Amino acid sequence: MKKLKLALLIKLLFCSMIISQVNLKQETDALKQVDIDFSNLSKEKGMRVAFLEYAAENSVLLKPFMMPVVGYENVKKFLEDGDDTGFTLTWSPLFGDVSASGELGYTYGIYEMLTKNEAGKDVVRKGTYVSIWKKNSEGKWKFTLDTGNPGIEPKQ
Repeated sequence: MKKLKLALLIKLLFCSMIISQVNLKQETDALKQVDIDFSNLSKEKGMRVAFLEYAAENSVLLKPFMMPVVGYENVKKFLEDGDDTGFTLTWSPLFGDVSASGELGYTYGIYEMLTKNEAGKDVVRKGTYVSIWKKNSEGKWKFTLDTGNPGIEPKQ
């Protein structure tokens, strides 16, 4: 009888590990979709609207040549002080991962910034980005840190 109970316990533990792995894959796929939805909102309504929609209360923006922008209100002020009408910012995740708890994750990928030059022709600049995400109390993914690096074209 003890052997049967032990075998059953081992089987239950094994099954729970398999279920957990399936859920983590689903959660990772869901997080990548959130990142895509974030980009789609940026394309549709502008970067400011998108970033404010997806920023956590304790969000941080890391931008070149400046101190980190820390906290939702400071992120909001930073975005409101800028002009996001002269360009379109979109991105696409190349990879994402979620912690074993399913509450913390990250995505990274390639962004594109579309602007127009003085002649009115489209100019596309590409770079890399990483976002760190955490689920809020409502179970929604919000970014806690976002940063990007300009330029992925080879140096000439």
